[in-house]
Amino acid sequence: MPLRTTATRLGVLAAGGALAALPLTGPAAADTAGNKAPVYKGRVIAKNGLLLRNAPHRGSRVIRSVPYGKVVTIFCKTRGDRVGNNDLWYLLTDGTWAWGSAHYIVNIGKVPRWC
Repeated sequence: MPLRTTATRLGVLAAGGALAALPLTGPAAADTAGNKAPVYKGRVIAKNGLLLRNAPHRGSRVIRSVPYGKVVTIFCKTRGDRVGNNDLWYLLTDGTWAWGSAHYIVNIGKVPRWC
């Protein structure tokens, strides 16, 4: 397994912190001004479906898969293993919190925020 960069480790830690805070706040939590967190969407373009993982790395455990064409909700993005020529991974919030390679997800609307 390749060495993880400091940026990748920080991204994973930040996402882990976001996951830990979820029972208290949830993905649509309001900020201090009462505004809801932005919602990001994407469409899966992997012809055979997209494998979702427990970390933004190709060797991490597969949690579930999402079929081709499905619209998914994205919480944030971070850097991880390269898939194709893309090292971005999205933390998806549909049902279970899991990481999907951005190489196989086309953004609908705004590009997701960083974790």
